[in-house]
Amino acid sequence: MAHLNESARQPVHEDSRNFGLIFAAAFALFMAIALAGQLLGWHWRAWLPGAESMKSLNGGVKAAVYTFMSHLS
Repeated sequence: MAHLNESARQPVHEDSRNFGLIFAAAFALFMAIALAGQLLGWHWRAWLPGAESMKSLNGGVKAAVYTFMSHLS
């Protein structure tokens, strides 16, 4: 019975690690888009889902990543 408990814990740990990796990659991608848009003077908040009402660059990127991640699960 202990063997079943150990095998049940492994996927949870790996899933959380995979979620973190996807979050970091999405954050880096959305941050690059937002920075490019900010530097060029474009309205980048309309491009990212969930970032429309945010006032800061970091807040907009976080909102976009959380919205994106909610569609994955």
